[in-house]
Amino acid sequence: MRSLLVIAGENSGDMHAADVIRELNATRSDLAIWGIGGDRLQAEGVELLRHTREMDVLGIAEVVKRYPFFKRTLNQILAEADRRRPDAALLVDYPGFNLRLARELKKRGIKVLYYICPQVWAWNRGRIPKMAEIIDRLMVIFPFETEVFKGVGLKVDFVGHPMVDELREFLKKPTEPLPWNGSKKIALLPGSRRQEITYILPPLLKAAVRLEASCPDISFLIPVPECRVALAESILNKTNKLPKNVSIAAGLAREVLKQADSAFVASGTATLEAALLHCPTVLVYRGSFVNYLFVRALIRIPWLGIVNIVFGKEIMPERLQRQMHPNKLVEAMIPLMSNTPDRKGMIEHFRMLENMLGTGSPATRVASIIDVEIPRKPREVC
Repeated sequence: MRSLLVIAGENSGDMHAADVIRELNATRSDLAIWGIGGDRLQAEGVELLRHTREMDVLGIAEVVKRYPFFKRTLNQILAEADRRRPDAALLVDYPGFNLRLARELKKRGIKVLYYICPQVWAWNRGRIPKMAEIIDRLMVIFPFETEVFKGVGLKVDFVGHPMVDELREFLKKPTEPLPWNGSKKIALLPGSRRQEITYILPPLLKAAVRLEASCPDISFLIPVPECRVALAESILNKTNKLPKNVSIAAGLAREVLKQADSAFVASGTATLEAALLHCPTVLVYRGSFVNYLFVRALIRIPWLGIVNIVFGKEIMPERLQRQMHPNKLVEAMIPLMSNTPDRKGMIEHFRMLENMLGTGSPATRVASIIDVEIPRKPREVC
């Protein structure tokens, strides 16, 4: 049997890795696959040494607090790698852990395949040559990433973005009923984390009140994860003035974006979802002043939104920190609420982005690469 180590430390990585392993299992029966993942990878027959629920942490403070756990886990994986001698390792995103692991695997002569590139082009381009030293093959999901690694001797494959086909299929599904109560529908996406919602939702609600003053027949929906509904409700209850039609939609962010005329969306993956669902969007973000200064000091590019990064200009308006004043939010949103050149131009760029991010299954392409990198053993001749 051949052996493949897979590391997916977050829920999103578990999903993308499971898609790859499903494709791989369809053509290969000679692979023993083991490592770190979640329910989806386990359902594909992967032997889990750790579950993603143990690995998924947020923020530097929590990582530091749990450093002994991550050190033990790293040592456990390396001990198993020494014992099992995998033919290759498929590392999916999760750079804080996976890049350290890649370095140690490389020392052991184990082939390192990396799927979903760490965003070194935004944070630290100095890591690019170092990545080339510890990774054998990198599979990227944005077309510009191939240029980022040009000249460093690393084999890079653009495989397409997994969200493109996923959202195309989602758009074909029947529309679900949502509690809109107006002809104009605006989505308010304050993020999924507690700190994000706490900082971002209050100014969005103030902007919503101002928008309602200029457009009385307007409705707002706030999609948040099930586990954040109580937090969102408490913020609404503490807000002095709310728009007349505002509701919370638990766990329905994509459906809300699909139906909305336009949206305010917290910086992150949801802004790409909004673009691929063709929902005109104002990108927002607000956090503690210290955290904001720290992030801005690290980021080496002028924009946060992936749409703006791809096109090299501000397609999706970004209103960050002090720019998240309700009046500035309203100014950015009003041109997107009706059939204006701004709205038409943004949607046209979203369609261009969709074409640029590729068609067909990235998982199939990644599986094909693994198939090449782990050749089948020749049959013995009797």
